[in-house]
Amino acid sequence: MSHASQEIASQPGCWRTAIELAADRPAGLPAPGERVAVIGCGTSWFAAQAYAALRERAGQGETDAWAASEFPSGRRYDRVIAISRSGTTTEILRALTDVGSRSKTTAITGVGAGPVRDLTDDVITLDFADEQSVVQTRFPTTSLVLLRAHLGEDVSALPEHAERALSVPLPNDWNGFRQYTFLGAGWTAGLANEAALKVREAAQAWSESYLGMEYRHGPIAIADVASLVWVFGDAPHGLIDEVRATGAHLEVSLLDPLAELVRAQRLAIGLAVRRGLDPDAPRNLTRSVILT
Repeated sequence: MSHASQEIASQPGCWRTAIELAADRPAGLPAPGERVAVIGCGTSWFAAQAYAALRERAGQGETDAWAASEFPSGRRYDRVIAISRSGTTTEILRALTDVGSRSKTTAITGVGAGPVRDLTDDVITLDFADEQSVVQTRFPTTSLVLLRAHLGEDVSALPEHAERALSVPLPNDWNGFRQYTFLGAGWTAGLANEAALKVREAAQAWSESYLGMEYRHGPIAIADVASLVWVFGDAPHGLIDEVRATGAHLEVSLLDPLAELVRAQRLAIGLAVRRGLDPDAPRNLTRSVILT
């Protein structure tokens, strides 16, 4: 069994630990009313997108999500949160260096020691959710459980949803599709982006992600009987019928959208194995992007 498969299966326990950690109110998470930027790269950027939308929906303050490479260093924030599993990614370190002392800074990382610690005021270490696989699965979802709990959501049922996500069947003929599309809205847009990334990087499959309402504006043209369209959260009015009319297989959320991401992770790793690929070491990728 791959490391990725084991790490996917460990998520219910990781989520329970994150809920316990959130109850201790770790230092460094933003207070209501703070103007916040959340930065990340790849998977961590998509987790940042989800959190930013959740925090604004909760009425806790303006929250922007930025790819670390595009962070506007001259913009003023009360706090900058960096999500980085390794704590060594070059773009993250450069962005935090640019922030300097203008804003309070927090890192959420899987590794307690490392250069990110020297550049932030507070570090929240989720070492219990760190991973051996290059492909990220449990670290981003565990980070989001922690952040959702801190926002005041009732997350007590999430570990149970994760357990169900490990046993709920994948879509029929899941490995027989030519193309995979993931749709979201609000905070689930980040989850859809992450699901598509998992399928691309682990399985080298054709996958895309879009806002649900935007899907009608062009991308639906690619949908046919060889497509899987997976909706995270509630589908926009009328979209289900429109997707079904294309002949595509439609998958809708059965669980909390974060648990649906666990099912999508299973799909990505399953596709990789069926294609004879190593899901722990996708081609051209490393655990952390460190630029010279």
